[in-house]
Amino acid sequence: MSREKIAILGGGVSAMTAAVYLTEQENWQQKYDITVYQLGWRLGGKGASGRNAQMGERIEEHGLHVWFGAYVNSFRAIENVYNKLNRPSDMPLSTWQEAFKPHSFVVLQEYIDNEWQTWPIDFPVLEGNPADGTLDLHFWQLIEMTVAWLRKFIGTLEEEVSLHHKKTKLQTTKRRDRSLLQHLANQVRQAFDDVEDEVEDFFQSAHDDLREIWSTPSILSQQLQRLVNLRATDKDLSNSKDRLVVWYLVRKLKRWLNSEAIELLDDNPNIRRAYVCADLGIAVLIGLIKDKVFSKGFGSINNIDFKAWLAKNGANEQYTVESAPVRGFYDLVFGYVDGNFEKGDVEAGVATLAMLRLMLCYRGGVMWKMQAGMGDVIFAPIYELLQSRGVKFEFFNQVDALLPGTDQQGNHVVEQINITEQVTLVDESYQPFVFVKGLPCWPDKPLLEQVIPEQAQLIEQHDINLESFWSDWPSVYQTAFGEPLPTKTLRRGEDFDKVIFGISVASLPHLCPKLLQLDSKLNDQATKVKTVATQAFQVWLNKTDEQLGFNYSPPSEERPILSGFSQPFDTWAAMSNLIDKEDWPSNGPDNIAYFCSAFGCDSYPPQSHHDFPIEQTAKVKVNALNKLRTQMQPLWPSAYSQQQFDWSVLYAPAGHIGEQRFDSQYWRVNVDPSERYVLSVTGSSQYRLSTDGSIFANLYLTGDWIQTGVNAGCVEAAVMAGMQTSRALCGIPSQISGEDGFEPDGA
Repeated sequence: MSREKIAILGGGVSAMTAAVYLTEQENWQQKYDITVYQLGWRLGGKGASGRNAQMGERIEEHGLHVWFGAYVNSFRAIENVYNKLNRPSDMPLSTWQEAFKPHSFVVLQEYIDNEWQTWPIDFPVLEGNPADGTLDLHFWQLIEMTVAWLRKFIGTLEEEVSLHHKKTKLQTTKRRDRSLLQHLANQVRQAFDDVEDEVEDFFQSAHDDLREIWSTPSILSQQLQRLVNLRATDKDLSNSKDRLVVWYLVRKLKRWLNSEAIELLDDNPNIRRAYVCADLGIAVLIGLIKDKVFSKGFGSINNIDFKAWLAKNGANEQYTVESAPVRGFYDLVFGYVDGNFEKGDVEAGVATLAMLRLMLCYRGGVMWKMQAGMGDVIFAPIYELLQSRGVKFEFFNQVDALLPGTDQQGNHVVEQINITEQVTLVDESYQPFVFVKGLPCWPDKPLLEQVIPEQAQLIEQHDINLESFWSDWPSVYQTAFGEPLPTKTLRRGEDFDKVIFGISVASLPHLCPKLLQLDSKLNDQATKVKTVATQAFQVWLNKTDEQLGFNYSPPSEERPILSGFSQPFDTWAAMSNLIDKEDWPSNGPDNIAYFCSAFGCDSYPPQSHHDFPIEQTAKVKVNALNKLRTQMQPLWPSAYSQQQFDWSVLYAPAGHIGEQRFDSQYWRVNVDPSERYVLSVTGSSQYRLSTDGSIFANLYLTGDWIQTGVNAGCVEAAVMAGMQTSRALCGIPSQISGEDGFEPDGA
C-alpha cells in the first residue's frame, strides 16, 4: 500500500498543529509522507521570532505574544509537544511549565477629564492547568458565570453608594414582576434549605398580594445567582419564566445603577469601574436573552458590531460602550478596519463569546507569559518533535501558485503547486537553529554559511529579506547570474496527494487566483474575511518599571500587560522576564518594553513595488518615536525631564546619544499578506469555510481565518483549525473543545 503524500504549505501555528496531530499515531509513517514547504529560514508565520546575534541574542518578535488561560486547545497541544519531546531536565525550558508562567496583572487605561488614569487589575489565580479546562459551556453555564461576576460588582457598588447616602432599598410594584418573583421564590425554596430570614421575608412578600415587596441589590443578585446555578446544573431551557426572571432582575439592577450611581462616576474611580463592569455584565445578559442566543446561537448576533450591540442592549454609551475594557478588547484583536482607529468593527457574537470565555474559563492565570520568544517556546520544540518523527522540511521554498485540475471522477482538485527555490544550500538540508544559553532558537536572519557563498554574499550585500512578499531578491539574482531563480513544480499523484494550505487568508488572491475563479465560496472567504496590518516596537531599558515611574505593581510584583492606551501603540507589556533568556554582557539592560497596535494601511501595491516594506517600516519608526516623545509620560513620568523624554533610559551602544539611542532598538511593520492580522468584521463569519469546505477534494484550509468556533485572529483559533484539519484527514483528535461555540443550545 503506497503512502499518501501530504504537502503542508506554510509553517504557522495551524499548519504545525495539523502536522503534530497527523503524526500522533505510532504507525503514521506507514500511511503518510509529509513535507512542509516554508518560505525563508524559520517556522512561525505571524508567531515567528528571531535572535539578533549582533545585539545580545535579543528576542525580536512580530508583536506581543501572550497566551490566555482559556486557550484550552492551545495548552493541550503544546503540553503534548513538550511531553512527547521529553527534553533533558537540565536543558532550558525543558517542560511546558518552565516555558509558560501564569500572569494575573493586567492594566487598562481610562481617559477621564482629558488625562489618562491607570486601572490596575490583579486577577485571581485559579487552580488548575489550562489544558484541563473546557470551552464547551452551555448557555446557562455562561449565564451563571456572568451573574457571579455581576454579583461581585453589585456588592461593591451597594457598599460604595451607601457611603454616599444613596438608596439601596428597591421596591417591586407591577403584578407581572410579582409573578416572576414568585417563580424565583418557588425555585430557590425547593432547592436550598438555608434561605436567610431576610430573603424568606422577601419571598413571602412576593406571595402576599397585600404586602409591599422590598429588596436590596445584594438580595436580588444573590437570588438570581441561586436560580442560574440550578439551571446551569440541569441545563433546562424549557421554562421561559427562568429567562424572564433574569431579564427582570438585571433590568431592575440597571435602573438602580442609573438612579443611584451614575452621578458619582466622574469623581470616584472605584464606583466608575465597578459600574462599568456591572453595566457590561447587565448589557450582555439582556442581549443574550433578548436576542434568544440560547435558541439561535452566538452566530445570530454577528450581523452587528459589538459596541453597537452593547448600546442596543442598554449599555451606557459614555461610560461603558467606550470603556477601557471594551476598547482594550478591540485593541487585543486589532479590530480596526484598515488600521483606522475610528473604524472599530468586531462581530458581536464573536466578541461576546470571546470575552466570556477569556474572563470565565481560564485556569491558572488569566494570561500566561512565554519565558522566551514565541519561536523558541512554541516553534522550536514543534520542529524538533516533527523532525524526530520523520516529517520533512523544505526551507527557502516560496509557494508561487496553486493550479486546479480534475481527477478521474471529475472532482475539482489542486493539480500542481509552483514553488521558487530561494537559495541553493551547501548541504542537502538546512539546520535552522542557533543555541542561546543552551536553548535552540531561530535566528533573526538566515544562517548564510549554509548557503552557497556566491548567493550568501549577494543576500548580505543587498540586505535581502527572504520573507518579504515585496522582496527584490528575484531581480537581484537575475542580474547577478543572468538567469531566474530556480523553480519546481509539485504534481498531484507524484509529489503530493493532498494539500494543507496554511499561508493565511490574505495570500489566497495572490497564490490561488485560478482556484478562486472556480470556487465562489472560497472567493468570498478571500474577499470578505478581512485582515489588517500591524506594527510593533521593542525597547531595551536601563531602568526598571518603578524607576520609570510606573508604581502600580501588585504584591506579586508581576510586570504589567497594559491596553486601552493612546493610539497608535495602545498596548504595552513590560517583559523584563526575558532578559535572562537573552545573552547580554554584565552591564546589559535592566528592562524590556514591547509595544504593538494596528497599523494604518488601506491599499497594498504589486510585488514589483520593492520599497513598500521599507516605506511602511519608516512610518513605524516615526510612530514609535512620537510615542516615546509625547505619549508615555502618564505611564513613565520619571522618564521625562521638563516634558522631554530622556533618551538615556534606552539601553544603547556606547557613543549613541539623544534620540540616536532609539536607532539600536527594534521596530517592524507586518504588511505581508501572510503577516496581517485576521479580523472579525461584522457579518464575516458566514463566509468562513470549514477546513475541507472548498470545492477542491484534496485541499484543506487551515488558519485562524476558517470556521473554528472562535472565528477571531488568535492562537486558540489557529490551533483549533489545525486540529480540525488533522481530524478531517486522519480522525485525530476526536474532540476539540469549544468548536461548536456558535451553535444554539436548544429551546
